[in-house]
Amino acid sequence: MTSSSLRVLGIDPGLTRCGVGIVDVDRSRRGTLVHVGVIRSAPDLPIGERLAIVAAGIREVIGTHRPDAVAVERVFAQQNSHTVMGTAQASGVALLLAAESGLPAATHTPSEVKAAVTGYGSADKKQVQSMIARILRLEAPPQPADAADALAIALCHAWRRGAASPTGQDALTPAQRAWADAERVARTYLRPGA
Repeated sequence: MTSSSLRVLGIDPGLTRCGVGIVDVDRSRRGTLVHVGVIRSAPDLPIGERLAIVAAGIREVIGTHRPDAVAVERVFAQQNSHTVMGTAQASGVALLLAAESGLPAATHTPSEVKAAVTGYGSADKKQVQSMIARILRLEAPPQPADAADALAIALCHAWRRGAASPTGQDALTPAQRAWADAERVARTYLRPGA
């Protein structure tokens, strides 16, 4: 990694499959794959052991690749509360490990991540995988989808945080600027008394 690039660890949290992906993004917004993988734990293990497996895997990736920042997919409500709980627990472990490592951490919604890499906040898994392969110049999309999602989260974070520009605003694509503007407007309307 050069001093003019940002190394981001993206995490797609989960207990059965926790996607981890690291990219270096330079000032011209060009992303380079550093690492991608999936941390797996068996569904029949006690929850504490499963979380320990996820923690050990994330710890190893942080120790080996030394990212500058960590980005985690934000947990959102699903119909299956058991799945949401496991995802939230894995997300908490990831954020805790980032803090313990002294790394800045952020969360990004699934639609925010999809919009950043495809230009469309409702893109499907295949579209995300295809764009990740193109952006990172890979011969084939990363498998499983959790791995591609982790890379998408890392790229979203690097681009939104302005890896290419000290101010951050110049680094955004037109689609990302429109998305950021829409988020600002939504926050204005959601503020109490606004």
